[in-house]
Amino acid sequence: MEEWMGQWWHRAVTRLAEPDRAAVQVTLEEMRRSLALLYRAGGGDAGVRVAPVADSRHGGPRGWLQRLAGSGIRVPLPVLDWETLALPAQLAVLDSRELNRDLYLWLAALAAVFEASGDWIADNRAATARALQRFAGLRSRHQRLLQAHLVQRPPLASLRADAVPFEAAVQAALRGEDHGPLFVTPAQVAPVWLWLDAGLSAPPAPGSAPGNGPENATRPDADAAAPERQRRRRSRRVEHEKVHNPLLVAAKVEAITTWSELVRLDRGTDDEADPNATAAANDMDTLSLARGEQTTASRIKFDLDLPSAAHDDLPLGPGRKTPEWDWRRRALLPDHCAVQCSVARPGAPYTPPPTLRATARRVRRRLEALRAAPRWQGGQMLGDEFDIDAWVRFRTEACSGARHSDAPPVYLRRQRSERSLATLLLADLSLSTDAYATDHARVIDVIRDALYVFGEALSATGDAFEMLGFSSVRRQHVRIQHLKGFGERWNDTVRSRVGAIKPGFYTRMGAALRDATRRLSARPERQRLLLVLTDGKPNDLDVYEGRYGLEDTRHAVQEAREAGLVPFCVTIDREAHDYLPMLFGSQGYALVRQPQDLVQRLTQAWATLAR
Repeated sequence: MEEWMGQWWHRAVTRLAEPDRAAVQVTLEEMRRSLALLYRAGGGDAGVRVAPVADSRHGGPRGWLQRLAGSGIRVPLPVLDWETLALPAQLAVLDSRELNRDLYLWLAALAAVFEASGDWIADNRAATARALQRFAGLRSRHQRLLQAHLVQRPPLASLRADAVPFEAAVQAALRGEDHGPLFVTPAQVAPVWLWLDAGLSAPPAPGSAPGNGPENATRPDADAAAPERQRRRRSRRVEHEKVHNPLLVAAKVEAITTWSELVRLDRGTDDEADPNATAAANDMDTLSLARGEQTTASRIKFDLDLPSAAHDDLPLGPGRKTPEWDWRRRALLPDHCAVQCSVARPGAPYTPPPTLRATARRVRRRLEALRAAPRWQGGQMLGDEFDIDAWVRFRTEACSGARHSDAPPVYLRRQRSERSLATLLLADLSLSTDAYATDHARVIDVIRDALYVFGEALSATGDAFEMLGFSSVRRQHVRIQHLKGFGERWNDTVRSRVGAIKPGFYTRMGAALRDATRRLSARPERQRLLLVLTDGKPNDLDVYEGRYGLEDTRHAVQEAREAGLVPFCVTIDREAHDYLPMLFGSQGYALVRQPQDLVQRLTQAWATLAR
């Protein structure tokens, strides 16, 4: 009874201290695409992603109800660093939904022109002036936001004496007045919702960023993080110096530093995740990251390694060197990766299940009909129907003074034409495909089915196509699995290779894309499609993690476009919207939400691009 009363009292006081503002609330999820578009249109770095930010401590005053409830200590302050534009997951700080939506847009515009020098107030004042100049349409919205926010600022008379100069400097800067030489940080004043805090002004040096090293490499079969764990938190790198740990005397417990501070103690590791880790991270203003003295080799008993030559696939040729893009140096590293093409050892013939053969026959007939059907040709002198687009173009040119013949080309006509098309399908065969996509099938099984149906269908169209798989173990071993070449027929040998695919290693996608671009660029067809089939982000054991892998893959996609190819990605990763627009563009990928629909979506994507 006593516990129930305590919980009821806590909920009641918290509701009084923090009233419900759901009516004016705007979420980051509904604004994410607009914010990313505005940020990049204003000149923001294409590699910076929009993510929710974790709460941090502020220095503003709290009401007596907040002090009674223990709330109002931490708020989600906007942060911009070299990797992330971290914004609040929900905004309800202003009195209308329109103002909160405009606040999201203003923060994205401010981030697009933000330049960090270390002075929080001066940086935001300069960025505000640049944003108002570059985004002239936001001036009236910014003025409304400024007036609404100034009303919320705490009166100087209500503050402690030591906090008055800091708040006075912020309010003067917001009004465009001289704020003086006082140096102010976001933790010293009440939240300034119209400003950003620069987490890092420049990317870390190679080898110093968190995640650059084998001990921080993500497992290829790791599950997607929960939304709470995806929040962007402040962190700092510290050196883990070797110290002699003194005995902790029980009588001096009050002298021990709190858990929120960095204590240089070697703590034991456990295979199971700590259920309180997320709550502990949420209560910390800054996460301290240090490298331990223990190496990965001494902790991990098993790691992915290449099989022996007697059990490995058969290599095709001596291999090739490919470059790799280092985004931190802004340079293309020549001959940085070693690509080895191999073919599976001959095995048992592949026998697909009857349901899959029926699906393949159905898709095959559909593509055969697409191949044989006449197509509409626009811009004709004579035709069967009226071409609206050609008519609008003709009238526009006529109004501008251009002269045309008496019979303008404004008709559509159905006619048969020969298609010149080559397709290369590049499938991700990393270890993450060993996870179960459904209750009865793994991701690799779904990919195998898609490859089989895709091969059966394209063999009926007569168009040239090639099928490859890829995986990697660091940059020295980028493995290309040869399934079908352009010069091979779709036969039982190729089907057996498709049936023999198995989960491999990691996903160095940039090197695989460059090798596929080289192969496809040599084809004489006028239209060349590069289809990528994957289930997750690029990763590997070395530095190829996080933004490094994404930037290299994006650069490889740009190289493919410059070579005249049409790259397109089909994925079953539910988080694809967070990174694939950066890699392939907003119209350059398709997300398959149900893995069993991969077969249909892959052939549908090909049919759409082939038109």
